[in-house]
Amino acid sequence: MTSDTSLAFAHPEERAEASAGTDPRDRISLRDHLVEADIGAFQKERGTKQRLRFNVVVEVRAGPAPLEDDVDRILSYDRITETIADLLAEERVNLLETLAEKLAERILAEPQAMRAFIRIEKLDVGPYALGVEIVRSRAEVPVQAETGAAVHPVVAFLGNVEIAAADLPARIDRILAGGVPAIFCVGLPDLPRPVTGHRPTQRRIDLLAIEQNAWALAARDPRCVVVASRTEIDWAIRRGRSVVWAPSKIVLDAVDGPKGSDPVALALWLAEEMAALRLELHADVAAPAGSRVPFLRA
Repeated sequence: MTSDTSLAFAHPEERAEASAGTDPRDRISLRDHLVEADIGAFQKERGTKQRLRFNVVVEVRAGPAPLEDDVDRILSYDRITETIADLLAEERVNLLETLAEKLAERILAEPQAMRAFIRIEKLDVGPYALGVEIVRSRAEVPVQAETGAAVHPVVAFLGNVEIAAADLPARIDRILAGGVPAIFCVGLPDLPRPVTGHRPTQRRIDLLAIEQNAWALAARDPRCVVVASRTEIDWAIRRGRSVVWAPSKIVLDAVDGPKGSDPVALALWLAEEMAALRLELHADVAAPAGSRVPFLRA
């Protein structure tokens, strides 16, 4: 088994393989690509070019069949090297972190790209290599509003007590008071449901039960429109509208999605996928652990 420590120092291709799901995507890689650039935050680095080493792995959608041996039907390696050259030619940057983020953003703008593993190292600072490594997913790219600005929604988890509360509209008013669209998530209803003793089928039953609760919330406030697909969520958020998430389709279709059906874990996963501003817990539930998104217990 690969340890966290050895994986941290492994090539991005090994990290990509280690974090792949049960149905891994195709990958393309760029290894040990060397360029010279004027980069660095310190005065002594200005005006002097230094060597940078790029290692990039990109998980891609399967190519259309047949490929017909046509380079225009794939994500070409040249697109990665050209993007690196373009970024370095556009403006001087101080930080490797900035360069890595911009490179990931450009790569993920390619239709085939789904996830990017990027390592950039300075080779001339000393008798060692200094570097940064990031992993970015297309799913984490914020929704773009019609104005072109990034939109970071709030993901709000509502418990059954909150759904049934007489002042539910006022509670929703408070959630939306900041002017940021919300994605409402709900838990399992307080109703009996079939127990199969079989994990895959039980998961589907639980997801459907969560969706029943989503429709119960929708019945209580007209702003709570139930949606099932990422396209519907993006469309609503882009226009500043709030929605209620019915999780089955997105969760079951996701290659790297959550494996269980715990409602709070699902809400946290969605918040990370949507690059949410925060996850708000409007329920007596355990706080999520290891979140990349700030959470607020309301």
